Amino acid sequence: MKKLYYLFLISIIVSCKQKLETIKPTVASISESIYASGLIKSKNQYQAFATVNGIIDSVFVSEGDTVSIGTPLLYISNETQKLNKENAALTAQFSDYNANQGKLNDAQSLIDLAKNKLKTDSAFYFRTKKLWEQQIGSQAELEQRELSYENSKTGYSSAIIKYDDLKRQLDFLSSQSKKNLAIAGKLESDFTLKSEINGVVYNLYKSKGELVGLQTPLAVLGDSKEFILEMQVDEYDIFKIKKGLSVLVSLDSYKGKVFDATVTKIYPLMNERSKTFLVEASFVKQPEVIYPNITFEANIVLQSKENVVLIPRNYLLHDSLAVKSNGDTVMVKTGLKDYEKIEIISGIGAGDELQKIN
Repeated sequence: MKKLYYLFLISIIVSCKQKLETIKPTVASISESIYASGLIKSKNQYQAFATVNGIIDSVFVSEGDTVSIGTPLLYISNETQKLNKENAALTAQFSDYNANQGKLNDAQSLIDLAKNKLKTDSAFYFRTKKLWEQQIGSQAELEQRELSYENSKTGYSSAIIKYDDLKRQLDFLSSQSKKNLAIAGKLESDFTLKSEINGVVYNLYKSKGELVGLQTPLAVLGDSKEFILEMQVDEYDIFKIKKGLSVLVSLDSYKGKVFDATVTKIYPLMNERSKTFLVEASFVKQPEVIYPNITFEANIVLQSKENVVLIPRNYLLHDSLAVKSNGDTVMVKTGLKDYEKIEIISGIGAGDELQKIN
């Protein structure tokens, strides 16, 4: 019996001690924020893809190299395309308008001959016709002169038409062959992968001698000085996020330091698999050394207040009821809250002593 009595006393003492666990509100600042995690990406970071099939013949850069827009990164060899360009060049040379000027000169000579013949036959015809009107000569001779004249007119017109057709054909062939050569040159240039930005080569996926196909990623490039914070925000919180909100960033690479950033972009399409939205932010002051794909944790600050009455959240029931040290239960009006503390707007004051609610 004595043992049970002592146990009962101990339980009462412990219970009393728990009831005596009290605090008084404090006056401090508080911020309401949304947690997010993500990756750091270089500005303008992109994957360079192959647009042709072939084997990598040459690699012109190394990882970490600085490049400019148009800098060759690597060359993909394709003998068929090389031969196609050479063939297009030969065709363009053969079909060049100036190279075929002799054909036009010959056609022009035929026009001149036909014109001279027309003049001669015209003169004979009208002279014979005038003599026939004076009853000089024969009708058969007149008809023969007239036929020669008509044939000369037809021949002259035909020579002009042939010249125009030849000129149009040479113009077409010359232009077409030049365009084919340009297309072949463009296709050949596709075999040289070039940088689309001024930045750094962060990664090379392939090396010399490897086979690549259409849409094969070959490299990762990005800006060397400016970086973007890509955060994943839950669908339940996305409607609270706005451009310009402050972001507090923690990096494993810089333990103990917090960096300020600002929300710059909100992507409107939700990722159906993760049920999150992509939100971008930019550093206010960027760390001295930073690299792409570094992970981070962040708090997006929705709003903050200074000099407000705060109590721990575990001293409230349903964030609305508090128990004073004398046992009285009071209804309180709350404001901002974080993971540990909550703002008290009314119901209790800074001098009230509160019991912890178990």
